[in-house]
Amino acid sequence: MKLFRRIFLLVLCLAVWIPFSTTAAEQPASSVVAVTIKGEIDGGQSALLHRAFQEAQKNNAQAMLIELDTFGGLVDAAVQMRDLIIDSPIPTICYIKNRAWSAGALIALAHQSIAIAPGGSIGAAEPIPTTEKTVAALKAEFAATANKTGRNPRVAEAMVDKSLGLPGYAEPGQILALTDYQAKEVGFADFVAVDRAAVLTQYGFAGATVIEYQPQWTDRLAGWLSNPAIKSGLLSLIFLAVLAEIKTAGTGVGALVAIVAAVLFFGSQWLTGVAGLLEILLFAGGCILLVVELYVPGVGLFGIAGLASILASFFLSLGANMSALTTMTVSLLIAIIAFAVLARYLPSSKLWAKLVLKDSETTQDGFTSADDYNAYLGCEGITITQLRPAGRIEVNNIQLDVVSEGRFLPSGIKVKIVSVKGNRIVVHPIEE
Repeated sequence: MKLFRRIFLLVLCLAVWIPFSTTAAEQPASSVVAVTIKGEIDGGQSALLHRAFQEAQKNNAQAMLIELDTFGGLVDAAVQMRDLIIDSPIPTICYIKNRAWSAGALIALAHQSIAIAPGGSIGAAEPIPTTEKTVAALKAEFAATANKTGRNPRVAEAMVDKSLGLPGYAEPGQILALTDYQAKEVGFADFVAVDRAAVLTQYGFAGATVIEYQPQWTDRLAGWLSNPAIKSGLLSLIFLAVLAEIKTAGTGVGALVAIVAAVLFFGSQWLTGVAGLLEILLFAGGCILLVVELYVPGVGLFGIAGLASILASFFLSLGANMSALTTMTVSLLIAIIAFAVLARYLPSSKLWAKLVLKDSETTQDGFTSADDYNAYLGCEGITITQLRPAGRIEVNNIQLDVVSEGRFLPSGIKVKIVSVKGNRIVVHPIEE
């Protein structure tokens, strides 16, 4: 019995220990994804951060560490990055290594935790151009972000609007920029950290595995394509290629150029996280509807719906705001001007012939306007009514309303048309 009891206890211990040891062995070590945002803030930086967040969630990382060193950049890219950080289910830590100015300050304020390096600074976010509209919009963005992360919105507003100032740090008329110790004093930094290791230790990730994310060629490509001038140029090229394809339908060159330009346009938006599946489906569906319109008889409903779908996809991808409308309008005007110049050198298709009226009815070809009586000048006719002085005559079996030269003329006599001015026809009797 004792032997059986010992064997039972041994089996029981093994049954408890083996699952415990297996669970402990399979428990992943804590990991932190680190991303360095350095240089100008643009679509490439946004694409890098978007990719890092996707991988961090996929690998169940415990935190994201974003190291900032930037003078600023594009506001729309900074807003995209700000939204990514605020909406992230993964805790984020910002480490300002040297400076987080302008758009970089907005990105920093989106974090719940901020550390700053000795000699670092944050702020100086006055927009360029400095108009009432741009200042008000960016000031609201800064204030809302600071309030969301539990910081003083008044301090954030002073970083954008120099008329506010901040007692003890900036006089009214001076834009606010905070040094390392000043940022800590006003609550815009938790502490001053000498290096990354100090940051990780402060927030409880001293032994964590750090996964470093570096920019790839796709991020650099997205940054280049997200430049406002490049995006406008791609839109112009798409519009121009569509017009050229209609003019030369059958060659396919215009369609191919439009497809390549669309792939570049939506590809950059996809990489930066701006364009989603909806925008791409709208564009593809619009193209299909336009093709259907070309080959299916109708009243233009397919074409109108397709064009509206394509324009909606561009509008949504560009941010669905007034800036998007401006970009689209400018791009379309450029495309129309360029097409007007190139159209004469492009061959014409049957489709273009249907859309454009080429034949004209000229006087050289024997055509006259319904109200043009000059053709009757010098013709002879017979009065069919008395002229007192107005009446009617017949010329080549055509009846005309005429007037005499102030004389009474009986019916049935020969007259000659001596003057035509507009619809006033003057006749003179022919002496027998």
